Amino acid sequence: MVSPAFKPIKQEKISTKIVEQIKALIAGGELRPGDALPPERELMALFNVSRPSLREALNTLATMGFIEITQRHRTIVRSLAAGRITEPIDHLLKEDFQTVFELIEARKAIETWNAHHAAKRATSDDIARLEKSLAVMQAKIESNLSVVEEDANFHLAISEATHNRIQMHLMFSIYDKLKESLGKYLERIDMGDVHAQHLKIVTAIKKKDSDLAETRMREHLDYVQSRVREITSQESMSNK
Repeated sequence: MVSPAFKPIKQEKISTKIVEQIKALIAGGELRPGDALPPERELMALFNVSRPSLREALNTLATMGFIEITQRHRTIVRSLAAGRITEPIDHLLKEDFQTVFELIEARKAIETWNAHHAAKRATSDDIARLEKSLAVMQAKIESNLSVVEEDANFHLAISEATHNRIQMHLMFSIYDKLKESLGKYLERIDMGDVHAQHLKIVTAIKKKDSDLAETRMREHLDYVQSRVREITSQESMSNK
């Protein structure tokens, strides 16, 4: 009698199981770029594991580039497009500021696509998130507070409404660069105008009018591009 081809059973480490579960949540879109994981003590209870096993898993995920452990000991989901894609962009922006206008052009291609598909795919939760973003921005404008972060959150929420995980990660990486390079210029743009443009985009998405949403997004980004050009041109003239 020939012996069956039995295979040995692999004993997986607990930390490996934690790694695979978190990776699956990221791959499935349940954990998105920028999301914070629960505190360590809460994660230990949720996974029913010890602190050493959890820390080993988190360190592995950080080494693999899935998460980032901040100085405040918060654990943040990283964009999977970070690193190889964004490092060359960062270098170009430092070498030549005019590269930022190339980044804005690339942003137009990505974000008009986002608006088009968000209008087709946005759920009621996505719409609620966009409307909340509009309300927070309006309140901060009325209080004369910076809305650069809210502006970024609005555009990222639209990318999430496409329900395309690759697009979401790409957007998260690009917005890190945009905030770094354009933040000081956005502070000098009339954010009341920006809010009104955001409202038009959301209205088109709610109507499920994909062509109109795409048009409204393009108009908005054309406006931002023209204002940044004006500001940088004025700065260039004053420095002569």
